Amino acid sequence: MSPQKKLINSVDSCVDEALCGLIRANAGLSLLQGHRVVLRSDLDNLRGKVALLSGGGSGHEPAHGGYVGAGMLSAAVAGGVFASPPPASILAAIMSLHNAGASGILLIVKNYTGDRLNFGLAAEQARNHGVTVDMVIVAEDCAFDRPSKAGRRGLCGTIFIHKLAGALAEEGSSLDQIVAKVTEVLKGIGTLGVSLSPCSVPGCLPSFNLPPGDMELGLGIHGEPGIKRSKVASADEVVKTMIDHMTNPDSQSYLPLKSGDSVVLCVNNLGALSCLEMAVVTRANLGAVVARVMSGSFMTSLEMAGMSLTVMRANEEILRLFDAKTAAPAWPNLSTARVSGHSYITGPPAMGTRPQDDKHSEGPLSPVMRKSLERVCSTLLEKQEELNSLDRAAGDGDCGNTHAQAARAIQEWLQDHVVPGCPGKLLSVLAGLVQEKMGGSSGALYSLFLTAAAGHVTEGRSNAAAWASAMHAGTQAMRRYGGADPGDRTMLDALCPAVDELMKLTTAPPGGQMAILQAAVQKAASGAEETRNLTARAGRASYIAAERVTLPDPGAVAVAAILRAYTDKCQ
Repeated sequence: MSPQKKLINSVDSCVDEALCGLIRANAGLSLLQGHRVVLRSDLDNLRGKVALLSGGGSGHEPAHGGYVGAGMLSAAVAGGVFASPPPASILAAIMSLHNAGASGILLIVKNYTGDRLNFGLAAEQARNHGVTVDMVIVAEDCAFDRPSKAGRRGLCGTIFIHKLAGALAEEGSSLDQIVAKVTEVLKGIGTLGVSLSPCSVPGCLPSFNLPPGDMELGLGIHGEPGIKRSKVASADEVVKTMIDHMTNPDSQSYLPLKSGDSVVLCVNNLGALSCLEMAVVTRANLGAVVARVMSGSFMTSLEMAGMSLTVMRANEEILRLFDAKTAAPAWPNLSTARVSGHSYITGPPAMGTRPQDDKHSEGPLSPVMRKSLERVCSTLLEKQEELNSLDRAAGDGDCGNTHAQAARAIQEWLQDHVVPGCPGKLLSVLAGLVQEKMGGSSGALYSLFLTAAAGHVTEGRSNAAAWASAMHAGTQAMRRYGGADPGDRTMLDALCPAVDELMKLTTAPPGGQMAILQAAVQKAASGAEETRNLTARAGRASYIAAERVTLPDPGAVAVAAILRAYTDKCQ
């Protein structure tokens, strides 16, 4: 079997060329230089108002760039196909909106681990720049009766939040008012998808196999299989099955909907249904009063032949916001402005240098910190294949590679730079390096940890108690944005027990510190080993059957190895 045919120029360039096509077709949009970020061309009109930023992986077009415009999003960040956008691009978008005079920035994020981590990291970094920023997580998927720890996915209901929040922002509502309103509205939104075929990422085979005559219910927007497979039924029967599932009160993900409720309905083409099929589905009876209906391609999954239904309970205030005018090209408004001659590029924001590019001065702690880093890097390189092997059992088999990338990046930096005497500055440097070079959820998690820890250790405050507090702050940041807790079969199962032990350093006498450090390393090792007996409730492994995941979590093993390498150097 060969990859599906695509009408593109190349796999590597298709995302950037698609963004260029969007910009060239709409004079109201521009691209942020050096980033996959779509901006409003009229950023000056944001002064004094709340700006809205969303985004996610490519392959869902017209989401999210098509919803940029007055009355909806101020900017949208695109990742690779089905891949979360990098934190650096998210931060660049935030700073562009902030520099334009926005009174605050609202991040509208679909509930996927990568998006939460990367948008969360950018939010934390923006706050360090003095930006007022908040984040709303959209999680309206009705597929799972008992959602895992990862929670309900964010699907096409996200564009309703774009629209309502955009209308409120245009009216001059405050950031807190917008967050409060859309948080309440989210309780009345539900989405469910069905498909007659899988999709395929450019250059890859189809994401799953679906025999002729079968359909998949409850699938997501990244090509992952659904919750139930059955024979294809009539359009009316399929819609009834979907609505019954969405409104079943026995499900923890159900949408409370009564006969006679006023709703807004979105019939969303997942990519390859014909307009005729979409029209047939749209006419089906929901058993509710449909005050507004939109039918078309709003959040797709490449060429998947399927559709999703999104239902939103709507009172008069919601309908008023829903009906407000917007210039966003994908919200059935088409740009009538002359396209030729408008500027496609917006210059990058003034963000200063990256921490790893700053010049630093050495201090008394520099030699020992350098030796510790060198030992940690060599350990990770030695464990590359072991970590890859562990990851193949529950992921894509690249955990060792990503850690090795980070180790090599740190080694290269050490060759050309002095280690700053201030530990906090070193942690900021490391955060920048892993964010840029490590990639994936691991890169975001480590960068979050290091960014949050950096403010707790300085050149004048670097004793054992300060380092323990820094470790604790870093761990809390990982838990907050990653959504995982101890027991979820992640790196936290090694890190949290070790940090709990290290917190004893805040009261321990100097003579007892090494014993605490050794005990923390042992607890990390034990925590990593015990993950083989845990059921994954967060991250990619949470979507794999528990009986297939019997080896220790590679992230936890990596954390334990890092702590042991540091301890070996301290002895």
